[in-house]
Amino acid sequence: MEYEVRFYYSKNKLNEIITKLDNIKELTNNGRYYEKTIQYDHPSDNISFYSKEIDGRFRIRVTKSIQESKCKISWKKRFNDTTSNLVNKEEEIEVNIDYNDYDNLLYLLDNVLKMKCIESYERYRTLYTNNDIEIAIDEYPFGIALEIENKGIDPIENVKHYVALLELNIEDVYRLSWDDKYTELCIEQDVERYNHVTFDLPMPEVKDI
Repeated sequence: MEYEVRFYYSKNKLNEIITKLDNIKELTNNGRYYEKTIQYDHPSDNISFYSKEIDGRFRIRVTKSIQESKCKISWKKRFNDTTSNLVNKEEEIEVNIDYNDYDNLLYLLDNVLKMKCIESYERYRTLYTNNDIEIAIDEYPFGIALEIENKGIDPIENVKHYVALLELNIEDVYRLSWDDKYTELCIEQDVERYNHVTFDLPMPEVKDI
């Protein structure tokens, strides 16, 4: 089970967020790296992962930095009571794959299992961690997301503790996924919505309140 909260900010808030995290001495900065995530749907429309009954995301993600390249398969699913508390509760399952098998994995999904490639996105992620928490700064083409995910014993209180340390308001969390946020911004700002969100495309922007 995963417990997390997520906040969105304009791109010009990046340095301010980094400074706040750097000042929390119990956190370790694990560096900044590039990620590309591809999201697939089930080949049968009758059991689409994007249906309200399932509401899940099947993802293939590659992570690259100067030091290493990694790949993993992940499944993330919201529950009916995901937003019943101030902290999101979701199912998340991850499987690590040898990065050298990435192309073969995509081939199997596309050509053998006939899964449907629905969308993809790229971002840069900077990760701060300790034994209790994982805090990510995600630089999307349309804005900044700050994600606080529990790794400790008391998930809800632990997440709320770090929200307070960062002087954030737990009531300001965004309860849905990145694609929901991106779609909302496209509609609000009358910008074309792309299925594959990359830094070289025209994008809407998260605005400062």
